[in-house]
Amino acid sequence: MGACCTKDGGCTGSMGDLVEWKEDEAGEEIDIRRGDDGDLIRLKGPSSFTSMYSQQGRKGINQDAMTVWEDLSGEKEMFFCGIFDGHGPQGHRVAHHVRDNLPSKLSAALKVSQRHQRKYSKVDVDITDTDDDSSGNCNSRVDIKDRPRNPYSQNISLASWEGSFVKSFKETDEELCLNSSIDSFCSGTTAVTIVKQGRHLIIANLGDSRAVLCTRGDNNQLLPIQLTVDLKPDVPSEAERIMNCRGRVFAMEGQPDVHRIWMPDEDCPGLAMSRAFGDFCLKDCGLISVPEVSYRNLTINDEFVVLATDGVWDVLTNNEVIKIVSSAKKPSMAAKLLVNHAVKTWRCKYPSSKVDDCTVICLFLKSQPTT
Repeated sequence: MGACCTKDGGCTGSMGDLVEWKEDEAGEEIDIRRGDDGDLIRLKGPSSFTSMYSQQGRKGINQDAMTVWEDLSGEKEMFFCGIFDGHGPQGHRVAHHVRDNLPSKLSAALKVSQRHQRKYSKVDVDITDTDDDSSGNCNSRVDIKDRPRNPYSQNISLASWEGSFVKSFKETDEELCLNSSIDSFCSGTTAVTIVKQGRHLIIANLGDSRAVLCTRGDNNQLLPIQLTVDLKPDVPSEAERIMNCRGRVFAMEGQPDVHRIWMPDEDCPGLAMSRAFGDFCLKDCGLISVPEVSYRNLTINDEFVVLATDGVWDVLTNNEVIKIVSSAKKPSMAAKLLVNHAVKTWRCKYPSSKVDDCTVICLFLKSQPTT
């Protein structure tokens, strides 16, 4: 693929050919590209299943990035959604680099796993069943189309999913380290990503952005289920790893609730998350780019998933977020509605603070109209 020159981030990676760039009737930008495998790469604008929106805060350039890939790896109705919250002097460039390169690396890793899966599936199909049936025919052959379908019969196993995510995150971080055009020594980004295929939802998280599922309870009420852990330095298992690597964890005097990672002998850089892409000054001090991967089997009660940067979660609860999204008159406008609420809440709660960048992707689990 050729380099992708985006309006907000310059030429940052391999993203495919431009399919559509325009403004809709509401003045919102739509930016869609096509990948090598037929993937539809959405950087801005809604689809039948997604709503996405990002707004710059008051701290300078918007360091958030987001993307939705439809038909990932050429697989029909396989969705990849990712949100990246950059930090540091070149955090925006790191976030764009990861946005533009991580999905294609994940796609490549998935293809390798799928080839292995098909190889072993073929061996399995060639083995005849030996269970007795009522007619006494012990060696009756079961045709593949009559076999009970294993949840992953046409997909890779959960362990392979985790391996593919870990591999692609590692390769993306290594490539970032070698990219001399981006100074990522003290700049980095979070990543909260999901892949949905059928009823399978795989979540991979790095840092303190968050994914929340909206589902319906016994009385049809909307309930939030947090799918990720905010990976911050004060999480006990994270703090233990950091300190075992000689990194230090403590909060600054003026921010007692915000624990940060510090180098062994210097009071810098004070990173408020325990996992991230980039930030290579801390990679020997316990900061890692290994994602926490989890799985959820979706049900008919599940409505949508919200991915958002901490600019949203710092001021709104999980319950408030799902109520705002579900109240949108048009699902296509849900992400913008949520961002607007977050910005207003920032101004009310912290009038003397600068509003953070706010970025949201909503993945609706049942098709929704875009108009």
